[in-house]
Amino acid sequence: MLKGIIRKGIKLSVAPSFIWDKMWNPLYKRSMKWCGKNVYLRPTQSNLKGLWNMSVGNNTSIPKGSTFFCTEAELKIGNNVIFGPNPTIITGDHRIDMIGKFITDSHDKLPENDVPVVIEDDVWTGANITILKGVTIGRGSVIAAGAVVTKSCPPYSIIGGVPAKVLKYRFTIDEVLKHEILLYSEKDRLSEAMLIESRK
Repeated sequence: MLKGIIRKGIKLSVAPSFIWDKMWNPLYKRSMKWCGKNVYLRPTQSNLKGLWNMSVGNNTSIPKGSTFFCTEAELKIGNNVIFGPNPTIITGDHRIDMIGKFITDSHDKLPENDVPVVIEDDVWTGANITILKGVTIGRGSVIAAGAVVTKSCPPYSIIGGVPAKVLKYRFTIDEVLKHEILLYSEKDRLSEAMLIESRK
């Protein structure tokens, strides 16, 4: 009896943040460069900067505690992407090469200081991952919890570590092809087949 009351109390305590997010969701989604359907987003419980440079695909889940900083470079998140708790994605950094200026005074960025991040379809990231500028996460990949991703990874890879590296692949090449036939159109499969060839 008492446990039931406590559980209901806990559920009621988080209800205001869900309601607040529900109210702000449409505004945040309209502010994005593009936002698909069925996108789960907790905007007031996250730190989202540069929404005008952020695209999110269909059926993607962005949890509370997300930190996404889109600088002058775009962040593209594909369809059917799931993030674990507290992901961080940053598409740029600061100049550190200016003699006679504090880092806080270095506002003249070079093109290489802001580079897009692309997360392709069907990606799952574990808790507390960090993805830095210029990285492309290949379709169907999995990022292990706590990974710091500084380099791009091929499709269907499982990556982890600090800095992250490919640990193994989810499927054999034959399994990937079967998976692709079941899920994607012929046009999508052809482009993916070229990428798969590159991992041989």
